[in-house]
Amino acid sequence: MTNTAAEALAVYREADCLFDNAQVERIIADLAARLDQELAGREATALCVMTGAVIFAGKLLPQVQSPLLLDYVHATRYRGTTRGGDLAWLKANELPIQGRIVVLIDDILDEGYTLEAIARHCLEQGAERLITLVLAEKRHDRSCGFKADLVGLEVPDRYVFGYGMDYKGYLRNAPGIYAVSGAPS
Repeated sequence: MTNTAAEALAVYREADCLFDNAQVERIIADLAARLDQELAGREATALCVMTGAVIFAGKLLPQVQSPLLLDYVHATRYRGTTRGGDLAWLKANELPIQGRIVVLIDDILDEGYTLEAIARHCLEQGAERLITLVLAEKRHDRSCGFKADLVGLEVPDRYVFGYGMDYKGYLRNAPGIYAVSGAPS
């Protein structure tokens, strides 16, 4: 496995565009409106899952009208690869979330293990209510059973990148959501 910019550019050139930039922007605007409906003007703490959700959260949060505090966690199963492994906690949240509404924001719900562990962490810290929000959910039968409360779009069971989702650490900044050509997942 080679992690080079040249390899990433080759993958990008060959990739299939699933959702272009305009489509993703409309989906994010819809998610912001749906989140505002859920919050109904109540204060919440937005908790961004790094690194994947940073681009998505940066597009989503300016469109949310409800008052928000912002923090992040960094937990990963991938560490620059295309296959998930054991969950590694790199940083826990700093803001206290006990008794608060927490909006957990992630880029993709794939098998669900990472988001489920972070959600459990929030509930163990005493979150009053947890709203999980993902840009994309992958369609397959390998899920641990965890479901997000708000989902922007569904992607096929292929390896996807763009809008925060990466290919071996690269292509998070792709202006749309793409699937690696010929690669199942």
